[in-house]
Amino acid sequence: MEVPGEGTHSGTAILETATAAVQSFAPINKIHHHLCAFHFYGDDMTRQVEAHHFCSHQNEEFRQCLIYDSPDAGARLIGVEYMVSEELFLTLPDDEKPLWHSHEYEVKSGVLFMPGVPGPFERKEMEKVCKTYGKTFHFWQVDRGDNLPLGTPQIMMSLTRDGQLYDNLAQDVEKRFNVSFAKEREKRAYMTGPENGIHPLANGAGKGIRTVLREVDSKPVANSVPRVFV
Repeated sequence: MEVPGEGTHSGTAILETATAAVQSFAPINKIHHHLCAFHFYGDDMTRQVEAHHFCSHQNEEFRQCLIYDSPDAGARLIGVEYMVSEELFLTLPDDEKPLWHSHEYEVKSGVLFMPGVPGPFERKEMEKVCKTYGKTFHFWQVDRGDNLPLGTPQIMMSLTRDGQLYDNLAQDVEKRFNVSFAKEREKRAYMTGPENGIHPLANGAGKGIRTVLREVDSKPVANSVPRVFV
């Protein structure tokens, strides 16, 4: 799907080349992992999206990922995900925990993978991811054909058991990336999830969950007229 708008001018391309030579892109340059997985909307499991995560580590217990709809140069940035260790997840307030999803099933089923990375190296990383939790928002609802990011950001969840992922989505990804989820499942059978098991409040606490926009009064700065835009 093409993003609407005028094509990039040659002058813009020249400026981009010049700024790239002198500016630092330190946060982007820390990205070192590409993970492919599937997300579904927190209130609608029938809406499933292929999600390409480009991730960097802040430390051993926290990573942050930009999510695109494909790994191609023209991919659209559709969301973000934060991943934390079980230890950090357990420090979260109980009303926060339902916003986070587990990764154990995704990893052990083979459907979360690192495109192009040899199996032995990939599995070393998956052993760590298997124990983590993630919090994901998608800003661009590409699954319904939106050509621009419309509406409110939506909380997303991950697969937690067999029978949830559409076969056609799985088969399409397996074919394009030359992987076999079934074979990888066998090789990952030894992996374990969170030490204390998946927390009962994770994954929406077993319920549907979504973000909604609500109009409220805007708190003004001191001694100002209480208006938002003017």
